[in-house]
Amino acid sequence: MTKITRRTMLAASAAFAVAPALAQTSSKITLVVPFPPGGSTDALARLIQSSLQTKLGRIVLVENKSGAASALGAAQVAKSPPDGSTFLVTFDSHAVIPAILEKPPVDIERELVPVFLVGTAPYVIAANAGRPYKTFADVVAACKKDPGAVKYASVGIGTLGHLAMTVLGKKAGVEITHVPYRGGGPAMNDVLGGHVDLIAGSAALVTAQLGTNMLRPILQLGRERLPALPDTQTAIEAGFPDFETLAWWGIFAPAGTPADIIDSMAKSVKEILSEPAIAKQLRETQQMTLLLAGGKEFSTFFAKQVSYWGQVVRENNIRA
Repeated sequence: MTKITRRTMLAASAAFAVAPALAQTSSKITLVVPFPPGGSTDALARLIQSSLQTKLGRIVLVENKSGAASALGAAQVAKSPPDGSTFLVTFDSHAVIPAILEKPPVDIERELVPVFLVGTAPYVIAANAGRPYKTFADVVAACKKDPGAVKYASVGIGTLGHLAMTVLGKKAGVEITHVPYRGGGPAMNDVLGGHVDLIAGSAALVTAQLGTNMLRPILQLGRERLPALPDTQTAIEAGFPDFETLAWWGIFAPAGTPADIIDSMAKSVKEILSEPAIAKQLRETQQMTLLLAGGKEFSTFFAKQVSYWGQVVRENNIRA
């Protein structure tokens, strides 16, 4: 028999006080990740899973449901009961679903509600170290000399890396050939192997390879330089005013989920990710700026992402 002590009673009371609405939902909570295991979103969900399980005294599962530019996992959550038993943990490509798919299986703006915005990190453009490109201006000059000859990798059609390069190419008046891959691993391998000249990827993907001396960052797409890339200029510094492209991570719930459950989930996740060790891990491994913002602020941020990148997709007739 488990001995009940004052300490365990206080711990249980604290967990209930932190998330009373969640604590009264079904005995199981599922965090759906609309990507394969191993990526940054999957890692974030599993980081939340273990702490949330301890905090709530409930079984918390992570389910990977990839496909259709992350729309299949999103659709699964949208069709789940709005009772706090299912949440979507997703990435920036979520905002592009309405524009990139001809017949998306989910209406992300009506069938899902923003719960919590974890944070952002800039995209970074990097070159194979054997190529002569030291700055993005060098890339532009090479493209003007030989249109289409410079090739860049992204983690897929319609991802923000692809869309950012599309915008930058148009602003610079050059053609940069896109080579899409199914994920960051294959894309990075081909850049490091010299099969592709450049990569447009998240800061985490790029900075993880800087110690190899096989990759050279040439442009970062945040408003300020990352501490990990102090010598790499931003797009704004390179002559592209007000241009930024940020990876972001967030949590959504099925539409109709009660407000107290949404608030309870947001509060729980904020407390988990505010733990110094966890916050440090996200900053160092993902180069993430933690925002830890609730549903209202996330809704405003998300609407801007849907509007801006949707326009880029439509103007350039991009389809997944």
